[in-house]
Amino acid sequence: MAKPQLYHDLNSQLARLLDGERDLIANAANTAALIFQTLPGLNWAGFYFLQGDELVLGPFQGKPACVRIPTGRGVCGTAAARRETVRVDDVRQFPGHIACDTASQSEIVLPIVTADRLIGVLDLDSPSVARFDAEDQAGLEKLVKTFVAATQFNPG
Repeated sequence: MAKPQLYHDLNSQLARLLDGERDLIANAANTAALIFQTLPGLNWAGFYFLQGDELVLGPFQGKPACVRIPTGRGVCGTAAARRETVRVDDVRQFPGHIACDTASQSEIVLPIVTADRLIGVLDLDSPSVARFDAEDQAGLEKLVKTFVAATQFNPG
């Protein structure tokens, strides 16, 4: 199946899965699980949520992960600080990469922003170099929009 169709189908599944549920943790847990089970070539998929000036581990699928990441550090912290998607073909070449799982070779991190407020990031890792391309980025950015639209975020 071509990636655009895969992401279209995945986004439809996600919208149905989150329909009627507004809870942040429940929606993040189901989103991470759906992505991890559907997309090939992943070894980690999950969320980090902003608390103060750190990203704190949220629901995920995969091996245990780093719990706290300072904003601006590593791929996750860089995506949070820039408020833009960061796609890394080879994490060993990314200055300051934080290796939670040494098997990870490539990574994509998407910021979660609502009402101009950074909530956190969605982080996907792969044991393959250059696993994520522009089609993955576009598809995943649509998934994040679906997640944000379905979820209630507390003010603050």
